[in-house]
Amino acid sequence: MLVADEVRPSGRALLLNASLEPLCVVSRKRAVVLVLTGKATVLEAAGVLRSERAALPAPVVLSLTRYVHVPVRRPVTPTRRSVLARDDHRCAYCGGGADTIDHVRPRSRGGAHEWTNVVAACVRCNHRKADHLLHEIGWELRFTPRQPRGSVAVLDALASTDPAWSPYLVA
Repeated sequence: MLVADEVRPSGRALLLNASLEPLCVVSRKRAVVLVLTGKATVLEAAGVLRSERAALPAPVVLSLTRYVHVPVRRPVTPTRRSVLARDDHRCAYCGGGADTIDHVRPRSRGGAHEWTNVVAACVRCNHRKADHLLHEIGWELRFTPRQPRGSVAVLDALASTDPAWSPYLVA
């Protein structure tokens, strides 16, 4: 039985393909099994897991040793939670704290509900923009909205990511 020495409490690890593409988030137990069976290597660790005869770094980010072909996935539609996580809860217009989402090109004007058209916004900016186009009110976006890289499981886990995951989740 493995016992943790000063290990982060999250109990989850980011699993990457051999190409370092994010695949999914796994439990600490599953991560340890993948490492012990030689199917994955630890890229980032936090603390040590100890047993009577062995010590193992506590995996936070893992990479598979062999490439796994992942079938083409349908694009994931943006949700409020995933857009706020992608934009780090910052308003795309003023840079303040965001708690709503806004369509850059309003849906009433033919804008689609897709990653490149949806941004996080504060209530004040969202209300002021209303159904106007940015050039009509003289506003600019602070960044270009993009579809995040990775699978649905990774996107769902973005709401509470470990800081060690951020270099591997960049678009």
